Amino acid sequence: MSDTPTKTLVPADDLRAFSAALLEKGGLSAEHARTTADVFVWAAERGVDSHGTARVPAYLDLLAKGVANADPHLTVESTAPAAAVLDADRAPGPVALTAAADEAVRRARDTGIASVGVRRTVHTGAIGYYVSRIAEQGLVGLGFVAGMPNMGYTGVQGAAVATSPLAIAVPAREHAPLLLDMATATIALGKIRQARASGTPLPEGAAATADGTPTTDPEQAVMPLPLGGAKGSGMSLAFELLTSVLVGAPIFASFHTGDRAHRQNALLIALDPAAFGDPTAFLAAVDDTLTTLKSLPPAEGAAGVFYPGERSAAKAAERGEKGIPVAPKVWRELTEQADKLGVPLPI
Repeated sequence: MSDTPTKTLVPADDLRAFSAALLEKGGLSAEHARTTADVFVWAAERGVDSHGTARVPAYLDLLAKGVANADPHLTVESTAPAAAVLDADRAPGPVALTAAADEAVRRARDTGIASVGVRRTVHTGAIGYYVSRIAEQGLVGLGFVAGMPNMGYTGVQGAAVATSPLAIAVPAREHAPLLLDMATATIALGKIRQARASGTPLPEGAAATADGTPTTDPEQAVMPLPLGGAKGSGMSLAFELLTSVLVGAPIFASFHTGDRAHRQNALLIALDPAAFGDPTAFLAAVDDTLTTLKSLPPAEGAAGVFYPGERSAAKAAERGEKGIPVAPKVWRELTEQADKLGVPLPI
């Protein structure tokens, strides 16, 4: 391990083992701790630091408070070959959604397409990980998540819906998979906190005060606004119906009638290209599509033409080779937890 002036550089494998050790000390089984650490390090490798190892202290807090169940009993309910519901029993999201992704792949191998709803999980983490896990098996992965309302809704005062994300991963042969991973918010909550800490004004139309009034003042901003206004609002509400309502665990309606207990729900879908035609030809056509895109003339001032997931895959390769930079504040929190739990630092 080596230090830079601002960040601590840690090899990916060491950071993964360290994170897993902390989570295991926090109450998770060794298997579930490794699974959760995998999701965090996957995000950190790709530069999604908000969902990387910065989440370890937060998850330890969720476990300590009993918000997340350290010893969940995951159950799969199904009345049709191509569909199932995984009841997470308040398991951490990485545990529940990893199991759901594998279940969706297994079923899609038989049925061509399969969907697995996830009920009663706690913070799903980077949803791109789960659809990428599906794509690694040669299938197309789609994912939707609904959570606690923390974002404005067009025409409503205050927080109404969640910054619910969607993700799509499409495998390729020569190129890195296409990975579209996006929230329905204009800006992440973490970006608002960062702007507040640095005193940097927020972009126009990105955030709002508690009553829903748009503001660029990070001191006044408490919630993000939906991406594209009514479009982002509508997507978030639709994802609530496709996830929470579909699996019989509504969040939106119960939240607005007083139930504020933290929980999230999700839906993962796997499509097997072999059910639609020649899977080899499909992969070749994906490569051809991406190559064609990248051959288009870049706009003036553009650094190049990129498809979703391309740059994060390149960053993952770089960080996998050189190590993952951990911000000073995050490293300090991890070090404090390591000292408290008796876990050696990855030195």
